Amino acid sequence: MLKLKHSEYNLECGTDEAGRGCLAGPVTAAAVILKPNFKNTVLNDSKQISEKKRDLLRPIIEKEALSFGFCHIHETEIDSINILNASILAMHKSIDAMDTTPEFIIVDGNKFKPYNNIDFETIIKGDGKYLSIAAASVLAKTYRDEYMNKIHKEFPMYNWKQNKGYPTKQHREAIKKYGITKYHRKTFRLLPEQLTLKL
Repeated sequence: MLKLKHSEYNLECGTDEAGRGCLAGPVTAAAVILKPNFKNTVLNDSKQISEKKRDLLRPIIEKEALSFGFCHIHETEIDSINILNASILAMHKSIDAMDTTPEFIIVDGNKFKPYNNIDFETIIKGDGKYLSIAAASVLAKTYRDEYMNKIHKEFPMYNWKQNKGYPTKQHREAIKKYGITKYHRKTFRLLPEQLTLKL
């Protein structure tokens, strides 16, 4: 059973990202402050629930959250500042996008940078422990998937509708065959070492 709160603060914000390990597309983060009486028995780490359940949860989270925000950081910026910094920037910008300022921030994972002098705590596997981080993980994942489905129509040969930009065998075969697109992250190892790619 996921807990509602980690701290004694009322305005506790959970934040998480999706797409960190992908070869193409943005890294997307979300931030969520839940109401004190929020309950949901289905909500969990987005990786633990089906796409159908995530899609059903998103409007519930958005309607019942006290505040939420999300942000895409695109591949050019990922290549410029690296994926860790891009992930943290996406989280900061998703907190910026909320219409309520949090009093405390809980972050999925073990890396974060201070945000506006607000106290924070990083929590490994936090998306499986706290409802606000789980809610942020669902929003980040669904908004990113929606974006990948959209750019799939532009480059259907990479099958981003299915693999969402992750390094599947099929995605790598398509890179080998067709080369790269403007959505690929140039600083990532797009193909295994034995296969070189002219960038």
